[in-house]
Amino acid sequence: MSVTRRFLLGAALVSPAVVLLSRPAMAGAPQTFQSDGIAINGTDPVGYFTMQKPVPGSAEFTHEWNGATWLFSSAENRDAFADDAERYAPKFGGYCAYAASLGYRADTIPEAWTIYDDRLYLNANLRARELWQQDIPGNIVKGEANWPAILDA
Repeated sequence: MSVTRRFLLGAALVSPAVVLLSRPAMAGAPQTFQSDGIAINGTDPVGYFTMQKPVPGSAEFTHEWNGATWLFSSAENRDAFADDAERYAPKFGGYCAYAASLGYRADTIPEAWTIYDDRLYLNANLRARELWQQDIPGNIVKGEANWPAILDA
């Protein structure tokens, strides 16, 4: 078998394409909005219910859930979350509820929050919260229709 320059040139051009095409697909976003593994900017999710405001969590009180580390302001809040995480965790994984209603994913800030029908919803900013609150039931329906596909967007 004779190796020609044409064969070598063709092999050299095909090899990078094969390597690029054979890479594994990138995974979507995490199920929970997090920074460096810490959920929802380190805010205690139970605090929204008990203190009606964002409360910073502490590294002293943590719980691993849904692929992230959650921080709490007290052992009581940590234990309440551990007993019923689905109740206290924000909908749409802590990503912006308004963005979810529009079909995309956005990070959130602790100050842009709403409790509606005993569920916590976070938003990217105060303007997004204002827009989301104009039709909360309708935006929830739209967000649920888009969730969790927006994690792969």
